[in-house]
Amino acid sequence: MPQNLTPHVITLGTAGGPRWWTGQNAGRRSGISTAVVVGSAVYLVDAGSGVGNQLMKAGFTPGDLRGIFLTHLHSDHTIDLASLAIFGLFTMKREKEPVQIIGPGDRGELPPVSPRAVVAPRPLFPSNPTPGTASMFSSLMQAYATDLNDRVIDALRPSPLEYFHASDIQIPGGDYHPNQNPTPENFEPFVIYRDELVTVSATLVEHPPIAPAFAFRFDTAEGSVTISGDTAPCENLVRLARGTDLLLHEAIDFDWVQQAYGSLGTEEAQASMDHHRRSHTSALQAIELAERAGAATLALHHLVPGTTPDAVWHSHAEQFSGRFLIPNDLDVISFARTTSEMAVA
Repeated sequence: MPQNLTPHVITLGTAGGPRWWTGQNAGRRSGISTAVVVGSAVYLVDAGSGVGNQLMKAGFTPGDLRGIFLTHLHSDHTIDLASLAIFGLFTMKREKEPVQIIGPGDRGELPPVSPRAVVAPRPLFPSNPTPGTASMFSSLMQAYATDLNDRVIDALRPSPLEYFHASDIQIPGGDYHPNQNPTPENFEPFVIYRDELVTVSATLVEHPPIAPAFAFRFDTAEGSVTISGDTAPCENLVRLARGTDLLLHEAIDFDWVQQAYGSLGTEEAQASMDHHRRSHTSALQAIELAERAGAATLALHHLVPGTTPDAVWHSHAEQFSGRFLIPNDLDVISFARTTSEMAVA
């Protein structure tokens, strides 16, 4: 491998949740997305709201990407995948290898109905209710066929299918089941991508009801970064992140959850609280996981809500023995073993 890769991440977007956050600090944080930069190569993890603009602000275009890795198929992680492929056509080079879009496969069956439901909700699109990454990308491109065919036929633009190739992650072993066993115990990380600069490994994490949900680890000759995706505290994540130079972990403010939903008194509000509590991780829980994994640096992102004052997150800093960060959008964090420092881009 070449030396002086200066591996680092750029936190393109640091807010979680399928919404635009309102109130104080509204608009400060874009939707969740992270650029992993190794030498001149760029690898994108998730494609939240505004990712294209954030990529431009970081000095890159979709033409610089080698791969797009989706931790799971919730909309806040995928909402701007179509814009990357369609607007990205104007930045692609014909001699470039296709950008690999790699993410979860078809769930296989619908999740269980919430026990709080009085009447079971009817699923959308029952003929194809749980498409995986490849099917989703194909459907997105089909949805924009009027636009794309105008550009292909009239302006002689290339098809995005020439420059982006979507595939589903194949889960090894036979213990996984989307409802009965979505996060098998003692699940070993497995390689999903490799080139001359990085090896990308995945593991199953706990983010019910969606399944599968993955965390990813990027290993390079000069350091490693692990990105949790959305997850409750999870042993598989600890195993994947063992000895990592940088752990980017989601965090939720459970006090906000109680304030936002606790007084509403509806079944919908209670179901939302149920989801947050069983599917996400507090800052203190993320610190405990990072300590157990032996991560050199912990950076909290996918912050929910995206408007929480930084002081709330920083109040936990002394609980972590390593370097503790609350990055803003477009911050640069090195994961080289010799320099784990953050600089604002």
